[in-house]
Amino acid sequence: MEGVLEDFITAARAAGVRISISETLDAVRAAATVGYGDRALLKDALAVSLAKTAAEKRLLEDCFDRFFSFHFFDAARRGTDRDGEAPPRVEAESPLVRMLLEEDRAGLIAAMTEAARQENLSQIRYLTQRNLFAFRLLSRMGAEDLDRQLRGMGALDTPGAVATAAALEAAKRYLVENVRNYVQSSYELYAGDEGLRHLEGELRLVKLSNIEQRYFARIHEIIRRMVKRLNDLHSRRRKRARRGVLDFKRTLRENIACQGLLFAPSWKKKKIERPQFVVICDISRSVLRTVRFLLLFLYGLNEEIARIRTFVFCSNLVEVSAILDSYPVDEALSRIQGGADIPLIMGRTDYDRSFGDFRRNHLDAVTRKTTVLILGDARNNYNDPRPDHLKAIHDRAKRLIWLNPEVPAFWGAGDSELRRYSPYCSVIRECNTLDHIERLIHALIRS
Repeated sequence: MEGVLEDFITAARAAGVRISISETLDAVRAAATVGYGDRALLKDALAVSLAKTAAEKRLLEDCFDRFFSFHFFDAARRGTDRDGEAPPRVEAESPLVRMLLEEDRAGLIAAMTEAARQENLSQIRYLTQRNLFAFRLLSRMGAEDLDRQLRGMGALDTPGAVATAAALEAAKRYLVENVRNYVQSSYELYAGDEGLRHLEGELRLVKLSNIEQRYFARIHEIIRRMVKRLNDLHSRRRKRARRGVLDFKRTLRENIACQGLLFAPSWKKKKIERPQFVVICDISRSVLRTVRFLLLFLYGLNEEIARIRTFVFCSNLVEVSAILDSYPVDEALSRIQGGADIPLIMGRTDYDRSFGDFRRNHLDAVTRKTTVLILGDARNNYNDPRPDHLKAIHDRAKRLIWLNPEVPAFWGAGDSELRRYSPYCSVIRECNTLDHIERLIHALIRS
């Protein structure tokens, strides 16, 4: 039974219960002490040995109920043909056929679980493995003998053989259905969130412009976790900065009067200032999705960023900080695109006019402590780019970072004016995936 307990612990770990090797040994000893005869007692013993919090205890109990569930082969196979006539007697040529025809539920469950143990069903992790494991389990249980007997009955063209073949076909459907249900249940038990983690790993790397609408909720959840991780990481950094590090030389000097005993340690403290951002976003159709997720990131980091002022542009530029402060990012962007009582013109993208609007009306928003983030593809529809407007912003800012959703091979190609803007950018980064955004924001906050 140690193999069964090992599989249960694998399932519990997949469910989110943290289990160490020493706790596993405790569980083995507890199970050996209480035995497997009393289900409730075994459940309590494993919960005491493995769960460390109330939440883990709930996860463990749910996992126990699903792992030690024996609801398979409990729906009785139809034992009569049409008109209530009993099916013909079939001579069983294999143990599997005999168990199916006699509806030996205990024997079928035992054969299925033994086949699962031999095929290492506890290693199932991906959705695409279900059919493969179902086929292997059926082979281990002796489905080939059932198929062989079916072919033999099909070769005989008599009423009795036809009736026998029908009974065997019903038995096969009954077997396949229950094995598939068992594999699906095992996948849900052992894989846990592996499939979701695999999907989320792909969503972090796929281009934001290519993500389908149905994945937006999942991406918002990924961003929420990313933001929480960054907030936690940098809040610990601020606490260490407030505490400081030991100034060994000063401590020795100040404790000379104590004959070298370090009664009064001195600390070197470093002040960490929260960054200030001015964000200027192109919200034309080609860039809008990247803008959405960048702003979700920035406005989630309210603990780490001192102030954000946000400007959007297409044919002209307007400030939308108040809208983004009052509404969630998705709703705010919908309001901005829909008009939202702001003088934004959603026509052909005009970087010259937009940067000129910022220089004339909002240049005082930029100081020597401000990081300016510009998100856009720099495609100006062959108009004069007027890089002097960007130079004026660059000269006032701490740094100016240009984020381009296009791959570097397209920078400066066609109507892209990025090469003419690049002398006035501290950094130019490709930014078209969640991974790009997270690494950028992490670097900005850390520096």
